[in-house]
Order: sequence, then structure tokens, then C-alpha cells
Amino acid sequence: MSAADLFDLTGHVALVTGGNSGIGLGMAHGLAEAGADVCVWGTNTERNAAAAGDLAKHGTRVTAIRCDVGDEDAVTAGFAETLERFGRVDSCFANAGINGTITPFTELSLADFRRVMRVNLEGAFLTLRAAAAHMVERGGGGVLVGTSSLSSVQGSPRNEAYAASKAALTSLIQGCAVEFARHGINAHSLHVGWVETPLASATLHNETFERNVMKRMPQRRWGDPADFARLAVYLAGGAGGFQTGDTIAIDGAYSIF
Repeated sequence: MSAADLFDLTGHVALVTGGNSGIGLGMAHGLAEAGADVCVWGTNTERNAAAAGDLAKHGTRVTAIRCDVGDEDAVTAGFAETLERFGRVDSCFANAGINGTITPFTELSLADFRRVMRVNLEGAFLTLRAAAAHMVERGGGGVLVGTSSLSSVQGSPRNEAYAASKAALTSLIQGCAVEFARHGINAHSLHVGWVETPLASATLHNETFERNVMKRMPQRRWGDPADFARLAVYLAGGAGGFQTGDTIAIDGAYSIF
């Protein structure tokens, strides 16, 4: 097998939640460019259509499905529709997420805490559960990936709900890596740093924040969704391999600087 073959995803089917913008769309572009058929889930119909049109330029089959990952019935229906259109799912990227309400912890409401958990943790759980069940049933292995955050290990003052949701996601992925290893299913979480996305844009371009944080970025830039394209291809092509259960930092060395 040549080096090029290792990154050829022809015939592969990838599901990316939150795939209509930001990191998810960056992943989807990498996967489609490598030859994979891609299904993106998102809640915004207009963004879904735009993403599908953009991804189609790579020449593979692309579908965008409106799905609220925090709704169990919606996930069940969305996964069924994905299988109806593509026949299988080989890799599942549980990437959909929302930010928490920036507020002192003592003022954080239970409703806001649950709002974040509903999408970031419960949504990932529902998505990965559906994908794992499918992969076990059809056999042949697969890949589960969860988009976590450096805040899962570093914490996030005034945004504890977000950090807690991502820490729980990391733990969930590690359990999946062990439980499904005998089925040839690998599982990884991505510890994401500061990336220029619609979710993070307001924070990154706050003058005080940028002045204090950019000097701690060894590459002197924020991450870009395109930075996730190659990593998605690498992970998607690893079904049945020996590398599994990783927490992969993709932060431009911010966490070790």
C-alpha cells in the first residue's frame, strides 16, 4: 500500500455533526477531498444548504440533514435518513456544540447549565450511541470522534458548564475506546484550543482578550477550521488500527507554551 493509499477515503462514508460551519465544515472538506461521501448535520437549514453546495465541489456524494442532536427522536430519525441515503457510516464526528453563558459560577442557572449539557454532552452521547450500534451490527470496524476542548482539563472560569460538558465528553470517548475495541472501532477526542469559528469569534476579537492570549500562542495566530481537515482524514482512515483512546490536542502548542 502506497502512502497515498493510506489517505484515500474512496468508498468511505463520514457523518459530521455541526458540519455546516466552523471546525465541522473544515473536517467535512478534508474528508470529501480525500474521497469520502459526507453527511453533515446541522440545525440551520440555510447553512446546511450552503455547506452541501460547497462540499459538492469535491465530487463525492454529499447530503446535509437538519438535526437537533439534543433531541433523541431527531437523532434517531437523522441517523436512519443518513443510512437510507448512504447505506452505512464508517466514521462519526460528534462535533456539534454550543457555548455556555459567560457568567460568575454562583450566578449560573440550572437552566443554562442544562442547555449546554443538552447539546455538548447529551447530543454527543445520542450521536455516538447511534453510530456505535450501527458499526457493531454491520461489522468491519469504524471510528468515533468527539470534539472536546482544552477547557476539559484546564477549566474555564465563568464558563464552567462548557468545560464540564467537554470533560464528560472526553471521558465518554475513552470508555467507548475500550468497550468497542474488540469490534475494531476506534475512538478519539480532540482537545481544541483557540480556533476562529462563529462560536469563538466574539471572544477572539475582544481587544483585551487578544492582547493577553495571542502572546501565549507560539504560532502567533488563531487556529483555522481548515487545520482540522488533515486530522479528520487521518482519523477516519484508522478503522481497526492500534491507535485508539487518544485525547489529541490541536491548539498550536498553546497548552504547553
